Amino acid sequence: MEGAGENAPESSSSAPGSDESARDPQALPLEEESGDCARSLEAKKLCGYLSKFGGKGPIRGWKSRWFFYDERKCQLYYSRTAQDANPLNSIDLSSAVFDCKADAEEGIFEIKTPSRVITLKAATKQVMLYWLQQLQMKRWEFHNSPPAPSAAPDAALAGNGPALHLELGQEEAELEEFLCPVKTPPGLVGVAAALQPFPALQNISLKHLGTEIQNTMHNIRGNKQAQATGREPPGEYSPQSGEPQREERPSASDPSTPGREPEDSPKPTPKSSLTINFVQKAKRQNNTFPFFSEGVTRNRTAQEKVAALEQQVLMLTKELKSQKELVKILHKALEAAQQEKRASSAYLAAAEDKDRLELVRHKVRQIAELGRRVEALEQERESLAHTASLREQEVQELQQHVQLLMDKNHAKQQVICKLSEKVTQDFTHPPDQSSLPSDAADRDFLSQQEKIEHLKDDMEAYRTQNHFLNSEIHQVTKIWRKVAEKEKALLTKCAYLQARNCQVESKYLAGLRRLQEALGDETSECSELLRHLVQEALQWEAGEASSDSIELSPISEYDEYGFLTVPDYEVEDLKLLAKIQALEVRSHHLLGLEAVDRPLRERWAALSELVPSAELKQLLRAGVPREHRPRVWRWLVHLRVQHLHTPGCYQELLSRGRAREHPAARQIELDLNRTFPNNKHFTCPTSSFPDKLRRVLLAFSWQNPAIGYCQGLNRLAAIALLVLEEEESAFWCLVAIVETIMPTDYYSNTLTASQVDQRVLQDLLSEKLPRLMAHLGQHHVDLSLITFNWFLVVFADSLISNILLRVWDAFLYEGTKVVFRYALAIFKYNEKEILRLHNGLEIYQYLRFFTKTISNSRKLMNIAFNDMNPFRMKQLQQLRMVHRERLEAELRELEQLKAEYMERRTSQRRAVSEGCASEDEVEGEA
Repeated sequence: MEGAGENAPESSSSAPGSDESARDPQALPLEEESGDCARSLEAKKLCGYLSKFGGKGPIRGWKSRWFFYDERKCQLYYSRTAQDANPLNSIDLSSAVFDCKADAEEGIFEIKTPSRVITLKAATKQVMLYWLQQLQMKRWEFHNSPPAPSAAPDAALAGNGPALHLELGQEEAELEEFLCPVKTPPGLVGVAAALQPFPALQNISLKHLGTEIQNTMHNIRGNKQAQATGREPPGEYSPQSGEPQREERPSASDPSTPGREPEDSPKPTPKSSLTINFVQKAKRQNNTFPFFSEGVTRNRTAQEKVAALEQQVLMLTKELKSQKELVKILHKALEAAQQEKRASSAYLAAAEDKDRLELVRHKVRQIAELGRRVEALEQERESLAHTASLREQEVQELQQHVQLLMDKNHAKQQVICKLSEKVTQDFTHPPDQSSLPSDAADRDFLSQQEKIEHLKDDMEAYRTQNHFLNSEIHQVTKIWRKVAEKEKALLTKCAYLQARNCQVESKYLAGLRRLQEALGDETSECSELLRHLVQEALQWEAGEASSDSIELSPISEYDEYGFLTVPDYEVEDLKLLAKIQALEVRSHHLLGLEAVDRPLRERWAALSELVPSAELKQLLRAGVPREHRPRVWRWLVHLRVQHLHTPGCYQELLSRGRAREHPAARQIELDLNRTFPNNKHFTCPTSSFPDKLRRVLLAFSWQNPAIGYCQGLNRLAAIALLVLEEEESAFWCLVAIVETIMPTDYYSNTLTASQVDQRVLQDLLSEKLPRLMAHLGQHHVDLSLITFNWFLVVFADSLISNILLRVWDAFLYEGTKVVFRYALAIFKYNEKEILRLHNGLEIYQYLRFFTKTISNSRKLMNIAFNDMNPFRMKQLQQLRMVHRERLEAELRELEQLKAEYMERRTSQRRAVSEGCASEDEVEGEA
């Protein structure tokens, strides 16, 4: 039996092309019978017994399990024995990593999956390394195996074969650089390992009791069929092994062969019934292993047969014990079921409800009694547990005391041993001064040599562990990189497809709009169909459309700052335009997600300290990611107001406002309800933002009495609140804009600086966009009616939030020059559309909402900071100075005309009053 066990794994686990099986005389018939197909299957077989650490509480420990690998699912299944029909559980190896520690017990290694850690133990170190290396190779083959095509010709499959073998060969070559191939341990892995005696009942899995019962019943049924037919049915071996199944061939020496029944055939020599039973059981047990039954029965001596029969008798005895225990368990379950059945029968047999009620009361009393007993037992258990803990403490103290005594005893024994050796040496050898140092040197040399041997063993163990861990890290890194590349490619492809879908939807809506304009109010079948299509398009909500998709785009009903993605306009034409613009914004966002936004986020993440520089200027122009914007804005505001900031200033201004009402408080209350009606943070009744905005504006009115409050300040403070979320930070942001960034008198009663900037913008438009200005001048269009509010609130009412906040990123750092740049860029962005209009009223209607049609923030930024160059601050200051002088001269002339008019009106009133008085006198005299 040992010879068969040793030869079986060599033939099953050796690589193709090896000549070990050819030299084995016992394995030769098996190979001739199974053919090349069976030989290749056996070569790939990975199975064997390993000890698994598991369990709970006092039953936690090592349990022997039969492990076998499934090629198709990359799963490592395990059962109690090799003959079990159903596995207890499985381990997913596709996302698992393997580990072994040099300081652990020999043969112990771990399989770590995302959900659990499985600790296993092999019989020897060689078996452990063999399992680890084979599991690594199986995992790599699974990840590198191409997906199976639905219908592919044989030629294509044959063409892919060399490439796959080449890739696996390269992987094996790379693996050999870290860990040399481990030879197959004979008799401990593969199909031959099933010959080992399977574990007894103490290794039964209570966690998977149902599976254990099924396996036991399957084995009992198989044994009964074997007793009835005299041979094992085909395929009785474990179905998980995946080996080809074949029936046992009858031989002349087999007493179970059909036609030679023991009852009918003559017996030349009498045998005892016990011996006959042993022989029959041995035959049945032998039939449960069809792969090596012939190897056991052929070419054996009498001693080998006796040893095999004794081994099988032992195995059957253990199986009988386990079956008896199972019968006891089933008997207890049957008694409980019968008792429940008797109680139910008595309840149903009762003639009246009174009897049934009495039975129920009896059961209730029994339950109450059992509950009291359980409580008493629970109290007793708690007291015993407390007593046990006290005893454990006492035992620990006694153990410590015993350990101290043992240490002392050990030290004394060492001293006694040394003295005894010395005395013995003195008696045996006379004291010789020359020999003493040599003996001591020999002992020191031996101890040093022993330590060196131990260190060598430790070094070899750590070297082996290092080789394996290097190979594991190398392979896991390659798998992770491959998966990350696939995920990145899929996300990019998905983003591109979503962007294309948005573009198609926007083109569809634009086509609907053009058809609607072309048909007008014509009553026809086409116009009715068009109205129906428009209504269906407007009923779509972005949040519902993107709820089931991959979260690549932040587009929903509201954006990340609470603004409506598709504003709810009253005019149907404007609704279509708003929806087209939302789809285009989403498309540009998805297309720039990987190419632009991701590198920009990485640059901002790498920027640890904020310092004024050219690099920071370029980053602010490109836009600050949402997660970094509050921090960056606080730093920019502090840079502007650090000479004005004093600790506790904001709280002092709030307390002053609570003491008495400011004259501008009534106007502030009126403007609160008109602040961003398309933002949920200022329209929701339960939101705290309106109260924060009121306090910020009141504090600013006390901070700057010269301005107090001006229309437009509410929107500036609201933008600061949405980003910074803190009242005090938003207050200082408003102070920075009004008192340090914008020119003086920008928010005064006369709005002098605001009017100057409008004239400066007219000059810059004439310089940068002369064709557009000529077209607007031809139709007598005054742009200040549109652009005045842009400068007063820094585009807060004009641009969508995605573009608006990028404008503010650069505006807080560079100042009002950014407002001029973006104002010019907006007209440049829409120049072609404005030039197509040839009516002053149409131009005014288009300019009312044309900023909402801007969807490509990258294109607008490139126009503002590249196409508008050169844009010198010195030129801007000179234009402001010239136009300020002209405006002040016009204002003085206007004041002079006003004064002359008032003086003339006064003189006229005096003349009229004198004439009226003379007439009264004349009437009085008459």
